[in-house]
Amino acid sequence: MNILDKIVADKRKEVDLKKSLITLPQLEASVMMERTSVSLAASLRKSNTGIIAEHKRRSPSKSVINQNLNVQDVAKGYANAGVCGMSVLTDGKYFGGSLDDLVLARASVNIPLLRKEFIIDEYQIVEAKAYGADVILLIAAILSREETKTLSELAKSMGLDVLLEVHNEEELQKSIMPSLDMLGVNNRNLKTFEVSLDTSKSLSEQIPDDFVKVSESGISSIEAIQELKKYGYQGFLIGENFMKTDDPGTSAKMFIDELKK
Repeated sequence: MNILDKIVADKRKEVDLKKSLITLPQLEASVMMERTSVSLAASLRKSNTGIIAEHKRRSPSKSVINQNLNVQDVAKGYANAGVCGMSVLTDGKYFGGSLDDLVLARASVNIPLLRKEFIIDEYQIVEAKAYGADVILLIAAILSREETKTLSELAKSMGLDVLLEVHNEEELQKSIMPSLDMLGVNNRNLKTFEVSLDTSKSLSEQIPDDFVKVSESGISSIEAIQELKKYGYQGFLIGENFMKTDDPGTSAKMFIDELKK
């Protein structure tokens, strides 16, 4: 059983428990359900930098990244830096995140917020909307085509953008469908944790132009982004590179200013 299998097994138990604590009608009564979402895909299309900055305290591959910052300061820093959107990890056990982080980020900024989570159930989509997300992440490695279709169509019906993450050609081919907005290529091999930008490069031609192309993981230099742009990528998810500093917002601003030159 690899790390992804463990996370998903734990996530199924967690979602079952949550359903017994907060019912769907309770989630649907949230004031956030009336809020008009801000499109990340639209933001990326018109940006010449395309940075999606992440709030991440720790990860299975890196253990602790940064436990000392509050999410409101990080969100405001990212917004001031001019990011296209912010990714907020809401998994507790493996990444040290929570839905409270999403709520606090939402209260602090009006940029598009991506709920970074291992989504396996329709309940989590409603939950994402109820807690202030604009975008949800679906991971092809843990979902069948039918599940991807059901979950993405529900998200679209609620006004949420959908970012689908793939790691290889097989996942990409099984997952392309009209109910997606963005296709993200994760450069990290989930079995070995090795990172290679060649993953994004090799899959780029197989992603139809209808979708915004996003490259994820292992992006830490201006040169990497300039190289990936040649392959049609418009979005770049950066987490650890900013979060490992004392001031992620300032780090993001310096990076984006350099990218604009």
